[in-house]
Amino acid sequence: MIRVCGLSVTAVKGTRLRAVDSVELDAAGAVGNREFFVIDAVDRMVNAKQLGELQTVVATYDGSGLTLEFPDGEVVSAHVAYDDAVEARFLSRVVSGRLVRGPWAQALSEHVGQPVRLAQADGSVDRGERGAVSLISRASLERLASAAGVEEVDPRRFRMLVEIDGVSAHEEDQWVGSCALIGSALVRWGGHVGRCLITSRDPESGVIDLPTLDVLRDYRGSAPTTEALPFGIYGEVLEPGRVRVGDAVELVSAT
Repeated sequence: MIRVCGLSVTAVKGTRLRAVDSVELDAAGAVGNREFFVIDAVDRMVNAKQLGELQTVVATYDGSGLTLEFPDGEVVSAHVAYDDAVEARFLSRVVSGRLVRGPWAQALSEHVGQPVRLAQADGSVDRGERGAVSLISRASLERLASAAGVEEVDPRRFRMLVEIDGVSAHEEDQWVGSCALIGSALVRWGGHVGRCLITSRDPESGVIDLPTLDVLRDYRGSAPTTEALPFGIYGEVLEPGRVRVGDAVELVSAT
């Protein structure tokens, strides 16, 4: 039987992922996940691809208060308030949102060594609602570790929401175009997740320490997928619901 064996979230895109026991899925993805993102002085989204130091920060959000925990023990916490609207360059698209007022921008700027600000998007980020959920299998992680010649690969490198067990390596690739019941939520899988430099960084320290892109290119470079250097899949939430670690995953006919 296919089951959920891990769930990982973070309140601020690019900061360290946290394991959680359950998430509530709606059209924008897991509620509270990647609620905020970091932008630079020219309103461009930045993440751990550019600023590996972000992965040493733990971010939590309870719906009103945001807390950042830094590796030196500093904790910055306050109620979230908002400043002006902002339009930020977010990868290949422009995302509308609001600048966040509070102590976090200064703390993050000092931590990463350049001026940055915090923003909250109007709606989902990354691929938008069509990519609100991401998924990888434990078998795929084990296959990558074998190809890389290491004992194991931390799933947080790939910053996926859902990790599953009970399938063969990269079997999830074949799910694109189909739907799955995950817990009480229904998800339609739309494509494969192409990978970038972030996956080369240690998920705790942010230091580049594993040539994941070279490994993927060597054994996955010619895979017939929707994006280059694929590892995992993404999809949209058709029916909201709760997902818990241990929940069954059931493939169903496309909707």
